[in-house]
Amino acid sequence: MPPGIPITAYSACNGLGQTTAEVLDGLFAGRRGLTLADPSLGVPTWVGAVPGELPALDASLRAYESRQARICALVTTPLIPAIERAKRRWGAGRVGLIVGTSTAGIAESERAWAHHRDHGRLPEGFTLERQHALYATVEIIRRLTGLRGPGYVVSTACSSSGKVFASARRLLAAGIVDAVVVGGVDSLCKLTVRGFASLEVLSPDPCRPFSSERRGINIGEGAALMLLERRGPGVEGTGVELLGVGESSDAHHMTAPHPEGLGARVAMERALQGAGVAAEEVDQINVHGTGTTKNDETESLAIRQLFGEQPADRSGLSVVATKGYTGHMLGAAGATEAVFVAATIERGELPASVGAGPLDPTLGLDVELERRARATRRVLSNSLAFGGSNVSVLLGASE
Repeated sequence: MPPGIPITAYSACNGLGQTTAEVLDGLFAGRRGLTLADPSLGVPTWVGAVPGELPALDASLRAYESRQARICALVTTPLIPAIERAKRRWGAGRVGLIVGTSTAGIAESERAWAHHRDHGRLPEGFTLERQHALYATVEIIRRLTGLRGPGYVVSTACSSSGKVFASARRLLAAGIVDAVVVGGVDSLCKLTVRGFASLEVLSPDPCRPFSSERRGINIGEGAALMLLERRGPGVEGTGVELLGVGESSDAHHMTAPHPEGLGARVAMERALQGAGVAAEEVDQINVHGTGTTKNDETESLAIRQLFGEQPADRSGLSVVATKGYTGHMLGAAGATEAVFVAATIERGELPASVGAGPLDPTLGLDVELERRARATRRVLSNSLAFGGSNVSVLLGASE
């Protein structure tokens, strides 16, 4: 089996809290991070909004003012000490930065458009390059950390911050960098909430992935970052490593998943093949699990095709669905759920799949409904996006 890439630090914020500790405490307590949507979004639903007032940006970042920028700074700041150690170890130019996002600064552009409609001009200080652009997220993190290695954005809808792990592996394998900060940032906006409502897949209630009573998805916001480092002197990991990443593009439909779960199955297969891991060596799957009828059906089918039926004694494959905590965070979902998986491995326990009961018996998956102790060595985390862009990230305990 090829050596894994140590994960030396991580950070997250979302509907469960502004800090990593708050997020993980909520996850393992089985507490939802969903609230009724603000009326300004124009749709009666629930969302996973980062709670409380977001800290103001540093004066050097004021030109980037937006909710997206504040969430980005909120998740980056706790990671700065670990990034400083990586810079001393490798040099700032040898630490890369790859961020996934789907919405970027759309919310700020929505406000700018309304201001132009009402006043005939854009609001003072608004620029597409700093408030709206995908790349502004990279610029903010660079200003906060002083990183000078390669930096770019991946934007492939819901698979964005899962695919950054594949990009990081390629940079490390090519010898271009010695460490990479990877992650995702997304903020709530009218476009996505109303867009999913127009597709008739938005739930008016808190979402219930894999439940027989599921009615669709909730949209969330937040961010997660991880620091991956090449093995070397002084590198101390969290006890969790990136083992493999599998990508696929089934291109079945603009919004609907492949009816036979082809893209999801191929992504999982490739993640296992690249890591030299057999299906029976996987302890857990963190499913994409949006709570829509079609996604849960096709993902369940793909899992059953690859892993077979689950054993009745529950000692084999465990399935966990976490979007009932945060809503679907779109471009930040993959990295956020990688943090959830890392914490699961570190703690030796599985969180409950909140909202999943009663399970839909037609799906054929024994999804975890209660928190329980379970030592896990290898975990797949799936992110399945519009257009058939799929990714599966394999994390494991350090040997």
